[in-house]
Amino acid sequence: MIEGTRSRRPIERNIAMELVRATEAAAMAAARFLGRGDKKLVDQAAVDAMRLALGYVSMDGIVVIGEGEKDEAPMLYIGEHIGGGSGLQVDIAVDPVDGTTLVANGLPEAISAVALSARGTINCPRQFVYMDKLATGPEAKDMVDINAPVAENLKNIARAKKRNVSDLTVVVLDRPRHEQLLSEIRSAGARVKLIPAGDLAAGIQAALPETGVDVLLGIGGTPEGVLTAAAIQCIGGIIQCKAWPRDDRERDAALKAGIDLDKVYYTDDLINSDDVFFAATGVSTGELLKGVRYFSGGAATQSLAMRSSSGTVRWVDAHHNFDRLDKLKSLDLP
Repeated sequence: MIEGTRSRRPIERNIAMELVRATEAAAMAAARFLGRGDKKLVDQAAVDAMRLALGYVSMDGIVVIGEGEKDEAPMLYIGEHIGGGSGLQVDIAVDPVDGTTLVANGLPEAISAVALSARGTINCPRQFVYMDKLATGPEAKDMVDINAPVAENLKNIARAKKRNVSDLTVVVLDRPRHEQLLSEIRSAGARVKLIPAGDLAAGIQAALPETGVDVLLGIGGTPEGVLTAAAIQCIGGIIQCKAWPRDDRERDAALKAGIDLDKVYYTDDLINSDDVFFAATGVSTGELLKGVRYFSGGAATQSLAMRSSSGTVRWVDAHHNFDRLDKLKSLDLP
């Protein structure tokens, strides 16, 4: 496995906590609609809150992963400039809520996430919506290959972690397209954890130690794959991805555009920087992060804040007093 040469341009200040404030705001806004059956309201509340919070950050940011093209989204669209317009020149990748359906249905594991690195270092292959993914922690980063048989990868991960294959837990999105993958995992003897949505949180769990998750396998969204790569740059694991066309039309369009469908995208291909910031806040309680808990006059949140240059991973438990948060007041939360 060979990764590309990373950009070594450092970001002049630590803005991890500024990003956490943005994911906290999005999570608190979205969680108001937990279980109320409307994922559009969940998404819109999170987008409005995150956009407002990011606007206060002193930076010259460009959204490279967001809510869609400019004509598809009023804010946080691809190419939108965010921040004060001066200072740090950065790329921003956002997912105001990974798991809007989870929140709408009152289900666990939804998070809000944002990643940031120097301008020109976040690469999202937008030509395809889905990618086949393999994500795991630092112990096995040099021992896996997405093109290898599933059983071989699981055997190598088990060896790296000094365990038996039967001790491993593999997270897979619960989709009909994964029927063959699940058969191979089970035949190899590993445990399976099926999730209804939210493979960003699952990919982070696969890279962190002692989460009970050892590897993420299967097909999921391309933007979530890039955000997972940002977190993994901070943690030190690996993600490998390949394009997964949904149908012949998408395959033909990719080939016509000159895309190599056999190309493997490694961590550095997606996030090509030594100085990456990543933040996430729980929206609905999951195994990675607690969801938003409301109390009289405020709310409690749990977040992750990471920086790749230092390797620091912070767990942030916060209590928010709404009477003192003028920024949240302006959101007119229900």
